[in-house]
Amino acid sequence: MNIAENVRKRIKLESEEKYQKFSSSLLPGVKNVAGVRLPILRKIAREIYKSDWRNFLENNSYEFMEEKMLKGMVIGLLKEQADVIFNYIEKFIPDIDNWAICDSFCCGLKFINKNKSETWKFIQKYLNSKKEYEIRFGAVIILNFFVDKEYIDNALKILSKIKTNDYYAQMAIAWALSICYVKFEEKTLNHLLNSNMDKYIFNKTIQKIIESNRISKETKSELKLLKK
Repeated sequence: MNIAENVRKRIKLESEEKYQKFSSSLLPGVKNVAGVRLPILRKIAREIYKSDWRNFLENNSYEFMEEKMLKGMVIGLLKEQADVIFNYIEKFIPDIDNWAICDSFCCGLKFINKNKSETWKFIQKYLNSKKEYEIRFGAVIILNFFVDKEYIDNALKILSKIKTNDYYAQMAIAWALSICYVKFEEKTLNHLLNSNMDKYIFNKTIQKIIESNRISKETKSELKLLKK
């Protein structure tokens, strides 16, 4: 039995019926959710990394969504050179077909903190893509690693010019812009008001900001008036 088969067997063992139903309700259209909790998946990912991670990452046959999530998590654990990790990321991105895989993958790519310049260049092709989850990947990478003094201007510029009708891409852009607002309120608001961004994404951005617990009630009331 190879590493992929062992992992599949483990997923079946760790699956929970109630959690499977809950997870599936959050992922409309995704039919292969086993129902394994994230802490358990992260534990399995660490075990894979300590054993035969190279062979596991070569597997492209999936019975369960969690196999893809594990693949993303293992990539996030790699201690290889940046170009090697970028290569694994590039191969994995076509497998991303829902927001849960995308977001759990992106937040685990901690190597980015030491390779920000290279990563910024790497994600541009995805931010300029027409594919839903390629755009979401780029936007979620930005909100996790690039909302800082050095990159805020570039982040605002590229996020606000993306045109897409794909829901999960739109929501990721709005989410990223809302994080920009929380951390750089005046700069982000000025940019939003003066950019020619998509109306739907603009309104979703305002909604996301209003939903934040870090925004005052007075500010929320003012922001509601900005919706187009």
